[in-house]
Amino acid sequence: LKEENASLRSKINKLQIFSETQADKMRKLEKKLEENKIKEEKEAQDLEAMVQHVEQNLQLMTKRAVKAENNATKLKQENALLQVQLKNYKTENEALRSGQSASLAVVKQNADLALQNLLTVITNSRSSIKQLVSGAESLQLVADLLKSIDRISEV
Repeated sequence: LKEENASLRSKINKLQIFSETQADKMRKLEKKLEENKIKEEKEAQDLEAMVQHVEQNLQLMTKRAVKAENNATKLKQENALLQVQLKNYKTENEALRSGQSASLAVVKQNADLALQNLLTVITNSRSSIKQLVSGAESLQLVADLLKSIDRISEV
């Protein structure tokens, strides 16, 4: 019985040592598990932050793309309008060139008429100037007479 008891105690000691070893392993594994959980949570947060950053960049790029498309559309419309205007100007230029000789005759006729009118105005202005000078001389004479009368009345 003593031998059996000693044997059982020895087994119990071995089992206690084994149990403590297993408990140590368990604690180490639990600690490692906790560290892995924290690490995974941090990685998950980092991934989530990266995903949000990528989404923001995508939204920004989408806005830029829409803006660029709108600008391209506006530029295409403006280009089409300018092409139409250019065509109209070319047509008008050709019309002006073809009508230039006829216009030149009209311009010459208008210049001749303007010259005649200018000569008439010069002639009329000369007589008006002569009348004005004559009127000024008359006014000077009247002024001189008034001065003389004023002197005579003082004397």
